[in-house]
Amino acid sequence: MKKSLLALSVLAACAGVAHAQSSVVIYGVVDMAIQNENRGGSGAGTGSVTALDSGIQSGSRIGFKGTEDLGGGLKAIFDLEMGVNADNGTSSQGGLAFGRQAWVGLAGDFGSVTMGRQYTPIFIATDTIDPWDAGFNSTGGGPQAGVGTSTAGTLGLFGTPFRTNNTVNYSTNNLGGFTGSAAYTFGEVAGDNTASRQIGLSGTYTGGPVIGTVAYHKANNAAGFATKLLFVGGIYDFQVAKLHAAWGKTTTDLNTLETKEWMIGTTVPFGAANFIASYTQVKNDLVANANKGKQYAIGGTYALSKRTNFYTNYARTTNDANSNAGGIAATNGATDRLVNFGIRHKF
Repeated sequence: MKKSLLALSVLAACAGVAHAQSSVVIYGVVDMAIQNENRGGSGAGTGSVTALDSGIQSGSRIGFKGTEDLGGGLKAIFDLEMGVNADNGTSSQGGLAFGRQAWVGLAGDFGSVTMGRQYTPIFIATDTIDPWDAGFNSTGGGPQAGVGTSTAGTLGLFGTPFRTNNTVNYSTNNLGGFTGSAAYTFGEVAGDNTASRQIGLSGTYTGGPVIGTVAYHKANNAAGFATKLLFVGGIYDFQVAKLHAAWGKTTTDLNTLETKEWMIGTTVPFGAANFIASYTQVKNDLVANANKGKQYAIGGTYALSKRTNFYTNYARTTNDANSNAGGIAATNGATDRLVNFGIRHKF
């Protein structure tokens, strides 16, 4: 009897150790806002619309992430994250089960290697510099709805791709303030390893009041022709305010697009409040004349606690006669106006 009790005690202790070596966290965001947009131009989708929308400051989501200690400083890591349209309860990202992230990998002294659907290095770089944290996003032309692209709502600041499927990513640990990432996305096209292939690189330095980053992304289409994106950005913290600045360029092998974008912005803390403002401009050098799109955005957040805050913002996008930056219904020369007020809770 004593031996049996001793054996059970040992098993219980081992189970406790095993449990201590592994962890799984359930996390998420619920973000809702009342939004009014006046979409310029003509045709379907133009005019004023007021709606209750989800994921304006941050995409609403629920996720499961965890680690397992494998010993010797090596860990298994994973993240499964589902996007949620909190206004109607459906899945976002086109209805994918885990459309935001779905990956597994290993981490250790060498850094980390992850495989699956994950954020691109260039998106993480833009998110780091963007005063809006790639948030306040709207398919109708919010501050990060794809200024300079014709696919508003699916692309973020400067048209950088958010996520890629079938991707292997390597990220370094912090090396004296420097971090870097390299990603390879398999095209998975039989007989052509270059078709639909994507490659991403980024490097970031963080030290004192300075953050600087540079990133590159190359995406081949099904025929193997590439779209190339370059991003450079930085932040300087003056303590009373932060200055954000960025520059980007997008080109194509087919010579159908050559856009240059730049942004300057600021974030200013006032106790529980945070003031945000930015100006973004984009120009397609392959369009003859009057081809600039400009966006002014102003807003702020107010923290009710560490996990809950109110937010509001106003954005106005204007276009020259041969430019159509902005919302999904934008036509050449159109103006798009957007205002919203919302609440975000993180758990």
